Amino acid sequence: MKVALIYNKDISGVINTFGMQNKEFYNEKTVKKVAESLEKAGHNVAVLDGNKQIIERLENFMPSVNEGEQMGMVFNMAYGIQGESRYTHIPSMLEMLGLPYVGSSPSGHALALDKILTKIIWKNNGLPTPDFWVFNNHEEDMSAVKFPVIVKPKMESVSFGLKVVYNQEDLREAVHFIVTEFSQQALVEQFIRGREFCVGLIGNSPVESFPVLEIDLDGDPDAIQTVDDKQKKPKKKVCPANISEALAEKMQKISIEAFKALNLRDFARVDIRLDEDDNIYLLEINSMASLGETGSYPTAAKVSGYDFEALVNKMLDVASVRYFTNTIPLANNTKQNSKANQTSRIRTFIKTRQQRTEKLLQKLVDTDTYVRNVEGVNYCSGLISAELSQLGFTQEIYPQLEVGNILYFSNSFKPEVDYLIVQSIDNRIKLAQHENYNEQEQYLEGTGVWENKGGTAILISALQALKFSRNLKKLNIGILLVSDSTIDGRYSKPIIQQKAEMAKTVISLSGSSKKGGLVLSRSGSAMYRLETKMIKKDNPENVSSTAMNFNKTLASITDISQNDSNNIIAPFDIEFKSNIFKNYAYGSAGISVRYNSADVLEQIEKKIKKILTAQKRSKTYQMKIEGGLKRPAMSVSDQTKDYYNSIVNLAKQIDVRITEEHRWSSADICHIKKDMPIIDGLGPVGEYLPSNNERIIRHSLIERALLLALMLKK
Repeated sequence: MKVALIYNKDISGVINTFGMQNKEFYNEKTVKKVAESLEKAGHNVAVLDGNKQIIERLENFMPSVNEGEQMGMVFNMAYGIQGESRYTHIPSMLEMLGLPYVGSSPSGHALALDKILTKIIWKNNGLPTPDFWVFNNHEEDMSAVKFPVIVKPKMESVSFGLKVVYNQEDLREAVHFIVTEFSQQALVEQFIRGREFCVGLIGNSPVESFPVLEIDLDGDPDAIQTVDDKQKKPKKKVCPANISEALAEKMQKISIEAFKALNLRDFARVDIRLDEDDNIYLLEINSMASLGETGSYPTAAKVSGYDFEALVNKMLDVASVRYFTNTIPLANNTKQNSKANQTSRIRTFIKTRQQRTEKLLQKLVDTDTYVRNVEGVNYCSGLISAELSQLGFTQEIYPQLEVGNILYFSNSFKPEVDYLIVQSIDNRIKLAQHENYNEQEQYLEGTGVWENKGGTAILISALQALKFSRNLKKLNIGILLVSDSTIDGRYSKPIIQQKAEMAKTVISLSGSSKKGGLVLSRSGSAMYRLETKMIKKDNPENVSSTAMNFNKTLASITDISQNDSNNIIAPFDIEFKSNIFKNYAYGSAGISVRYNSADVLEQIEKKIKKILTAQKRSKTYQMKIEGGLKRPAMSVSDQTKDYYNSIVNLAKQIDVRITEEHRWSSADICHIKKDMPIIDGLGPVGEYLPSNNERIIRHSLIERALLLALMLKK
């Protein structure tokens, strides 16, 4: 299942800063541990910062599901950034977006965070809670207050602002501090001398209670647990608590009733004070019980039989069952567990090395690999060669003078390989328009980052993961780095065809569309150049006639593809110059053709020839067209379809979205004649930007590297 783990890191990620600011944060080590626990159970996890960009981040990682796809879940660890009821902000957004999540609803969080409303509801339900008073400022009448009391903010957690006072003067000072420091009402509550306990809860129907846990106050009935105690020097925890079984059962029963009274969901922690006569008092309930390792909730869960990993996945499971009653847990047989564990190990390896993968990608993107920049292309090849040599690959060099060298790598002494990976490294962008690598939180941008260089980084990452899992030596892999893709494989065509003859499967890693498209078929390409020149210069009207017929001819050729889904004809680089005083007119235009079968191209060329035949009889101007086939079309073979279906099954296991796609652009693999499985588009998910720059979704580097590793391993 896809699981988006949301927490708060960047509290400046808002439009304006105002109101109460969040003082509650998760340690990033805890967030990482939760993510790793979910990944070990086979889930596809992305850790996201819950600020104003969260909607776009979620849409990229968890797009709306297609029929038959499994819906993902959000594991919410976000306390919110600012304002009242901040616990509710992310859940409210998720409700709006239609995304299921772990934890209570916005209304549940709002009630639990508001200690005054919580106590009112509990009292109305006959549940024991200390008497209380509420003050808006320190000048109000406080004569009814019975000391000692404990003063706290109305809507804070983690014991922020807690203080026990014994007289009115100290009370006014404490209320003034709460109102000014936290910008909220002060809750003044009867202080219960005695012992402190908490009860962890998990589940919905039924709600399961962990063993009662006691906070060790060193026998001091007047002691409390401060924020420093919780964050810096946690007090000792005793679990199960040293109380009678009957008293423990009563605490658990009252805690479950308190949970249900507020209509909470999935998990919570109830804080309790026990007076010196063993009377139980509910203090508050935390609807987002901390998962910090030293916290009461994980400590009690461990005594209940849930280690940290089991606890985290139990929390996800109870939410999944609540949303999806037909949720099927992972099978427990040894074979499937072993397979899931190995997949989890590979995924974890790829994630831990993401920074290194991105550093390599930055070097590749920052290198100008314009097709005629031989030095730049060869330098880029050298970076890739250095990575592959460490993985046991040897190389063959096919020297080229006009473009960079074509390189072939193999980890086998045999000419036959299981997989041939064809990857281009050149592009059409000259140095003046080259965009360097730009890193954003969820996107990576730069020339070639989507078209080919992101795919190259994914390839290296996948091969490193296969080496780590001791699978690489079992595979025979050939990698062909092509340096003339943007000039239609002028020099690499015979090499591609030769190497493909020795392979069982061909893979290419050009960028994937935002729908996760794998390219099973590509259009062929043909290129033509239409030229015209006025030859009869005795009449200025001939200038107009030449221009009119040039444009008419170009329009007629372009019109061939109208209402035809099997081909696209588009003119480019149109130039026409004329002068009615000096009597000259000439022009030219490129014509690009994309077609889906040889028969279609043949029909197009016949129609072009017929259009040009009518123009050749003119005595006013000359017109000619030249050019032809650049790359054949790549159609979907039965072998490719079968292979794609096997990839679909793999992708479902790791919750990576893929779809079948036909791409109108031509590519090097179109030159392959052998009838065999051919798959393209295994690179990162991304797109071209209007500025001619490219960008990819950062997380897709991990997903696609894992998918590729499992494909090769299989």
